[in-house]
Amino acid sequence: MTELKNDRFLRALMRQPVDRTPIWMMRQAGRYLPEYRQTRKQAGSFMDVCSNPELACEVTMQPLRRYAMDAAILFSDILTIPDAMGLGLYFAEGEGPGFERPLQGAADIEALEPTRAVSELGYVMDAVSLIRRELKGDVPLIGFSGSPWTLATYMVEGGSSKDFAKVKSLAFNDPAIMHMLLEKLADAVAMYLTAQVEHGAQALQIFDTWGGALSHAAYPEFSLQYMTRIIEQLPREADGRRVPVIVFTKGGGQWLEAIAECGADAVGLDWTTDMGAARQRVGDRVALQGNMDPSMLFAAPGRIRSEVASVLDSFGQGTGHVFNLGHGITPGVNPDHVSAMVDAVIELSPSYHQSDSGSA
Repeated sequence: MTELKNDRFLRALMRQPVDRTPIWMMRQAGRYLPEYRQTRKQAGSFMDVCSNPELACEVTMQPLRRYAMDAAILFSDILTIPDAMGLGLYFAEGEGPGFERPLQGAADIEALEPTRAVSELGYVMDAVSLIRRELKGDVPLIGFSGSPWTLATYMVEGGSSKDFAKVKSLAFNDPAIMHMLLEKLADAVAMYLTAQVEHGAQALQIFDTWGGALSHAAYPEFSLQYMTRIIEQLPREADGRRVPVIVFTKGGGQWLEAIAECGADAVGLDWTTDMGAARQRVGDRVALQGNMDPSMLFAAPGRIRSEVASVLDSFGQGTGHVFNLGHGITPGVNPDHVSAMVDAVIELSPSYHQSDSGSA
């Protein structure tokens, strides 16, 4: 494998010294970029881009040509696993993802085959291999999946939901069946992420987008324990280097201490949790990622710069921070405003690492 020229992101995840705070951005390859919109238009649909390794590679590389990001993230979707399991993923314009055949009951759940997460998703692994090769060691590649709970919400609801009535009804009325579904999904995700590492992913993130919709008691039972189950099955080293794992629960600030014990190397924070307070609570155990409000990118560049400064100052001196948004970037953002954020991190963060002796 090509030697990694910039390991700043991986070092920060391991809380090793760095010269400045690394930055990447959730959904950094996406609709806010005109070049992405052009590629997607030519391809025909979102899934046409995802399922074509050459196009997935192209859109993964697009933000790296514009911005000095410290990591690339595979262009794919968290819902590829349920699609591989036969639920029939589709995207309706303006409506988000949906499934043609959502889970209707115990028989549907019993019939799910976790191994299909690998056997049916060769196009994802081809994309990982191609992206890793095309990166030429410039920055590390992040692989990812949705969490079992988040995948289950879409699979039971049939698409996006505001109240999660169906999936919560299943969890509370028939917990044994719900746990069967979550166990199958955890094992599927573990196989899927393992295959990504085998094909070249150098770090992994589990997106628990809807874990924060659970009650204080339900979150450990229906979300966190299954992310722990995944991490226990993952390869933790590849190419002679540790493969760090990031867990991101949107709305998960109240559970930071529990999340820090799940086996992950880093915890992602949304914008509702104070970075400095989070560091005081769990910074001795895990690195932290985040956590600027994505909507701040609609502000003027000067305001973006001051917000970057505020997040950096909140974390404070030393390593263990990966700068990111508190969730994915929204489509209507001006790409120049992303430049303002990236430039601010690059210019302002070195002063927080003057005692660190590491380099990129």
